[in-house]
Amino acid sequence: MKRCVVPVLLFALSMPISSSFAQEASGWVTTDSLITTSKYADNFSHYDHANPDAPKGGTINLPALGTYDSFNPYIIKGNPAAGFAPSGFGGGLLYDTLRDQSIDEPSTSHPLVAEAFTYPEDDSFAIYRLNKAAKWHDGKPITPQDVVWTFGILKQYNQLYREYYENVVSAEALNETDIKFTFNEKNNRELPNILGDMPVLPQHWWEGTDKDGNQRDISQPTLEPPLGSGAYKIASFDPGTSITWERVEDYWGANLPVNKGRNNFDRYHYTYFLDSTPIWEAFKKGGIQDFRSETSSQRWAGEYTFPAFEAGEVKKRAFPTTSPQPMQGFAMNMRRDKFQDVRVRKALSYLFDFESINRLQLSGLRTRTDSFFEGGELQSSGIPENRELEILEEFRAELPEELFTEPFENPVGGDRSKNRDNQRIAAKLMREAGWEPRNGVWTNVETGEPFSIEILGGSPVTNIIAGQFTQDMRKFGIDASIRIVDSSQYVSRLEEFNFDMTTVRLAQSLSPGNEQRDFWSSASADRPDSRNMSGIKNPVVDELVNKIIFAENREELIALTHALDRVLLWNYYYIPQWHSPEEWIAWWDKFEFVDKQPSYSGVDVSSWWIKQEQAQ
Repeated sequence: MKRCVVPVLLFALSMPISSSFAQEASGWVTTDSLITTSKYADNFSHYDHANPDAPKGGTINLPALGTYDSFNPYIIKGNPAAGFAPSGFGGGLLYDTLRDQSIDEPSTSHPLVAEAFTYPEDDSFAIYRLNKAAKWHDGKPITPQDVVWTFGILKQYNQLYREYYENVVSAEALNETDIKFTFNEKNNRELPNILGDMPVLPQHWWEGTDKDGNQRDISQPTLEPPLGSGAYKIASFDPGTSITWERVEDYWGANLPVNKGRNNFDRYHYTYFLDSTPIWEAFKKGGIQDFRSETSSQRWAGEYTFPAFEAGEVKKRAFPTTSPQPMQGFAMNMRRDKFQDVRVRKALSYLFDFESINRLQLSGLRTRTDSFFEGGELQSSGIPENRELEILEEFRAELPEELFTEPFENPVGGDRSKNRDNQRIAAKLMREAGWEPRNGVWTNVETGEPFSIEILGGSPVTNIIAGQFTQDMRKFGIDASIRIVDSSQYVSRLEEFNFDMTTVRLAQSLSPGNEQRDFWSSASADRPDSRNMSGIKNPVVDELVNKIIFAENREELIALTHALDRVLLWNYYYIPQWHSPEEWIAWWDKFEFVDKQPSYSGVDVSSWWIKQEQAQ
């Protein structure tokens, strides 16, 4: 993947690196894109959708689902509180990352803790240069030693970062501003850039003692509010019930281009709920949820009729987005023997009647997902041709012949005739896979075991998503059921892969790379807390993922991603559900914002501000 960068003159920065490194590297860069030239250049002052004169003040009230017992999101143990990095990836409200991923452009990063970085032509290392103004909330500077220490901690305790930075073998401080990251393989075009996604943690705080003189331990959960560097810090909390974050008045990065006109709320206040139903009721009444990202088609189409909405106190709007649509689908857990045969997985896909569900339950507002890279140039279509075909030919003996001769298409239902045809196809596939109907129940010919499926869910929404599918499977002769558990148990069971089938939502970028290992590789299949929810162990997938990571240019990356997408689809690891190319947002009329929100992400609530009379 060829980068497009905005160069910075070496003498304009704080300290030169040694001449040997300077000769090897390509020159310092600030804004960096893996796809195309960024619309923001050296005179970048603020995002287009941010108002640099936006007033500060007020509280945004938000809900959180489940509970929490930790302020340490970078380990497996514990449930991190709202406001911390989701899934332990990124900095959340508390920590700044080395660089800031653009909110309105794909695969583009801007300076944050690191003001610039450099790398050689062969991408064998990267050197990051820290902004001398970057500091912790206690006033101490963020140092290269903090970065080196953080890198070691994340590689040791955070499985996602361990996979993400698998090819980064060392980090070393070169001087008072520069850190060199060395890679064990060359030509991973994405790696120098995505090092910027790493949060920086305060070594001196974590290696110190608490108010009682006890040694802190970053390998364990904690409810002691940690020292941070970001725009917010913890103001108060009630474990498992609520948490309030307050804006840091002397935040060091407030005037950086990525922050100018953003982080406008004085406080984020999160209230915890055990399930999603009372959250909706609380939103209608006001005071607990001010901003809502709506995911229910039925609710969006017909339930915004409550008094506050009718009176104009609550607004709603669909914001279009150009970002790739996530793969939302039923993941079948191939760690269970019954899902090992692709014919069984394919048969189940023929029992999913999206068209009827969309008409009857989703108000016709959803579009069927038919790619793991839905939307844009990375999505496969038709039959493989040109470079993609050349790539797949290498693996022809290990792939279904139909992959080369037929476009992948989801089964189409929607009426009795089509559904009967789909059931006949499903029955044929089940018989070929070694199952037969006995007393109306599909039974394994060899073991005599009846075929059963439990669909795991973490909220009543699962009944909407999977209710008709479950009924259709029962009519077909499969003992299908839905199991709803509380959010903590749901997360625990997913981490342990303790499920038959569950809905998974996987978001992709327009520049796929190292994260694909965590999604699909054999190495991640049995690793707790990985995102390889189906337990895929496929040598062809492993090879394609590796080729994607080391793609030499954008054209090759696109062809390889098409090939991977096609292989994943024809193996029926997921039963794709649906998506919408819009963000459905509702809010209490206490906010103002720049009308043209970022088209890539849809909405940037951090750029909104509270009306002055409301804030006061």
